[in-house]
Amino acid sequence: MKRQALTLIAATALLAACAGPEPKRPVAAEAAAAAVPAAFAQAGGADATAAVDLPWAQAFKGERVQRLIPLALANNRDLRVAVLNIEAARASAAARDADLWPTVSAGINGSRTPTAAGGINSLYTAGLQVSAYELDLFGRLRGLSAAAASQLLAAQASQQAVRTALVAGVANAEIALQADEALLRLTRDTLATRDESLRLTRQRFDGGIAGELDLRAAESSLQAARAALAQARRQRMLDENALALLIGGPLPADLPAPSGELADFEPLAELPAGVPAEVLTRRPDIRQAEFQLGAADANIDAARAAFWPRITLTGQFGTASGQLSGLFKNTAWSFAPALVQPIFDAGRNRANLAGARASRDIALAQYEKAIQTAFREVADGLAGRATLAEQRSALAAQVDAETRRLAAAEQRYAAGVAGALDRLDAQRSLFAAQQSLVQVQSQRAQNLVALYRALGGGG
Repeated sequence: MKRQALTLIAATALLAACAGPEPKRPVAAEAAAAAVPAAFAQAGGADATAAVDLPWAQAFKGERVQRLIPLALANNRDLRVAVLNIEAARASAAARDADLWPTVSAGINGSRTPTAAGGINSLYTAGLQVSAYELDLFGRLRGLSAAAASQLLAAQASQQAVRTALVAGVANAEIALQADEALLRLTRDTLATRDESLRLTRQRFDGGIAGELDLRAAESSLQAARAALAQARRQRMLDENALALLIGGPLPADLPAPSGELADFEPLAELPAGVPAEVLTRRPDIRQAEFQLGAADANIDAARAAFWPRITLTGQFGTASGQLSGLFKNTAWSFAPALVQPIFDAGRNRANLAGARASRDIALAQYEKAIQTAFREVADGLAGRATLAEQRSALAAQVDAETRRLAAAEQRYAAGVAGALDRLDAQRSLFAAQQSLVQVQSQRAQNLVALYRALGGGG
């Protein structure tokens, strides 16, 4: 009998020794991933994976951004929350895996019970016990374990998605600050020019050469430049605050001041235009949606298995004696299998299965949306790369033309052929064109960062 008891307990442990199921890619995910726009599927080139394989340290060359991104990766609160979510998901997965194994406990008990004859019955027991271990014949526990494992993978992909978004966010904030610096310099130069123009116009007004209309126009132009300078300063402070939030603290005191140049982001202009579908499926947000879909599929398996009987095993092996001194002399064991078949549960199992299927459909829709969003973001980035480059070239030519126009207006004004209003109009046009050029240069750099991220870069 002792040998039979040991055999039963060993068999129980052997049945539990199966590892938790590995997450597998849902069939629905494969079908959704295959339904990609033909234009993208045919656009792949031999080097189309360069973006997803290009680390941010190689994509962004500037000293400031090279220092700021590591600070953000170390201190950003959103990234910290994502890391903690991984720890929570890992603990949940470990708990689900533990359900696949029996719970073995050890105990020593003693009882003394009075008898009708006035005596006392004593019983002392000691041993190991397996409490209600469920034989997972129909996959309920394996389904729950697989769902938890997929949720862990989804949490890891989510952390990577937060990381890539953070890298892109810091790069965009740095671009904004560089543009702010360029606009500040431009506005200061314009303010100095208009201040000098007002001084000369006032001299001519005092000499009776210029009229009051010219004087008031020069004053208005100067105040407009002052207002633009205040706005540029405010925007600079707002962008610095946004960057400080991203890096999780104040900007380092020894950080070089912005140069006002955006050449540090030019390497991104060489990203290949080819976008094969398999590259985009490596994006962390798409992998996160796919793992969540896998978890929903596994939950359906668990909900379906709940309709089948549950077989549980309870066993104990140890010793028992009426005398404490003889506790370990007499062997005692028990083995109690149980089978429970749901008969009436007021529709609970059906409702759980329906809910699991609805959750799977939601996860599938979210996965399909993630794929569609990825292709849209790449399409937007490619469109922006072409048109913003053209716009930048056109604005650069306009700035050159407005500079020549202002020079001609200055000559005509000095010669007395043209009035002050013509010169002020040329100054305003040049300032507006210069502002537009800086803004488009900033938009182009940020679009390159967005394209880099859309192609899966930033890891």
